[in-house]
Amino acid sequence: MKRIVPGILLACLLSACTPTRQGSALTDEWIPSPNQGPRRPTMVVLHYTTNDDAATAIRTLTNPEREVSAHYLVGRDGRIVQLVDETRRAWHAGASFWAGNRDVNSASIGIELDNNGHEPFPERQIVALLALLGDLRERYAIPAENIVGHSDVALGRKVDPGPQFPWRMLATQGYGRWCDPPYPTPPAGFDLATGLALLGYDTTDPEAARRAFHLHYLPNHDALVAAAIEAELAHCLLHPPSSPTTRQG
Repeated sequence: MKRIVPGILLACLLSACTPTRQGSALTDEWIPSPNQGPRRPTMVVLHYTTNDDAATAIRTLTNPEREVSAHYLVGRDGRIVQLVDETRRAWHAGASFWAGNRDVNSASIGIELDNNGHEPFPERQIVALLALLGDLRERYAIPAENIVGHSDVALGRKVDPGPQFPWRMLATQGYGRWCDPPYPTPPAGFDLATGLALLGYDTTDPEAARRAFHLHYLPNHDALVAAAIEAELAHCLLHPPSSPTTRQG
């Protein structure tokens, strides 16, 4: 059973008697309506911490001077630590864009993975992440295509969760998009920039969008090889054939 310290218990009791409010100081009267609910997250953004251990990451994510946070941190050992209430806006994505939304923090759950950016992700960590994603999907009905990386939403600024992250494996479980080759030939006139925009990328800078797309879906490909198949892949992701590797939740 989780222990509640007296100060927190008192705060809980007071909040039950006196609802808190954030609003204009010009208000003459506040009559709270019951016709409301918490804002529901519609996407998940995955990160790596860049640290060598979870304790260092937690110190950073809870330091007021750093002004960075996430809702969850998943350790290398599979331990899940919650840092921010899901109904609150964690500061994890920064300046970002996805599918027309330029305030990703307000619409997302941020999950940090205990990883320094240069190492494989341990199986225990990915198993825990899949369980957490399953829980979030069940409660919020988050679409598969809205489970993305920091590099997808912060073009040219972030590269996490990096080229070693197992996006394909997540997609087989219904978390994210994926297509395996050979890719179907797209119809004549298929435009890559339009395809990337439909996937959710900010195409204001087309080259930055292409680089982020390659990092997510073609991380181990030579640049010339990736350029030769990028249009086919984008079209396949938008119109996936029925197969376990392109399952969408």
